[in-house]
Amino acid sequence: MSGSERREQLIHISRTLFAEKGFDGTSIEEIAATAQVSKPVVYEHFGGKEGVYAVVVDREMQKLLGMITEALSASHSLIKLERAALALLRYIEESSEGFRILVRDSHVASGTGTFASLISEIASQVEDVLADEFAERGYDPKLAPMYAQMLVGMVALTGQWWLDVRKPGREEVAAHLVNLAWNGLTGLNPNPTITAISRSHAAAPAAKQRTNDKELRELEKAREKELKEAEKARQKELKEAEKARVRELKERERLLKEAEKAREREEKIRQREARLAERAARLGQGDQPE
Repeated sequence: MSGSERREQLIHISRTLFAEKGFDGTSIEEIAATAQVSKPVVYEHFGGKEGVYAVVVDREMQKLLGMITEALSASHSLIKLERAALALLRYIEESSEGFRILVRDSHVASGTGTFASLISEIASQVEDVLADEFAERGYDPKLAPMYAQMLVGMVALTGQWWLDVRKPGREEVAAHLVNLAWNGLTGLNPNPTITAISRSHAAAPAAKQRTNDKELRELEKAREKELKEAEKARQKELKEAEKARVRELKERERLLKEAEKAREREEKIRQREARLAERAARLGQGDQPE
């Protein structure tokens, strides 16, 4: 097995274990044992459990974010909403393990943050869509950020609920989500459906998915490069700090030696003065008359 194949195997195994047991419940020993390799192999590829966890979380976040971003590229606001809801549910359906990892509170080892940060990033994109829609309808665009959080939060929480129940089906859940978001409680459609254009978009050809996978791999490579550069910069800072500490210790030793020499000189002077005083005293006694 090549190095890249081994790396993918470890990521796949770690993803399954993290989804099942969480970060704290998964150990390097378990990852290595499942992959039938020694622990040093895992350390060689990722530096430790934190490293492989960061790669798994980053890959899942990029995948979901890419799917949502693509959905929001539609021209009509209703289609944007439908495609975004379908994209999230499709991700949950096809990447259940990844979604379970994301919805847990991310460990501090992850450089990419929690599911909440991902939701905020998606909400910032939805905010721009809503701001344009509000302006066209005469609403205050300044309210767009608040509505974006409401809308994305509703979809995300529904996704977490659907992760376990899986009923009704993906399109039906998306249709009801859009029904509530688009029509509101007072204008609910009793039999909502997804538009044909969104339904056909959800059934994208495999070639398009392969393109997305390629983009994800490129994003991961770029992310790994950033992490390596950050680690290199950190190591450089540590070396500079160590050099400064060594210089400080040497300077302190030099000052201590000088202080010790000064004390020795003072002691010698004191002793010489004491001897002179003692000699002078003896001479003075010898000059006295009998």
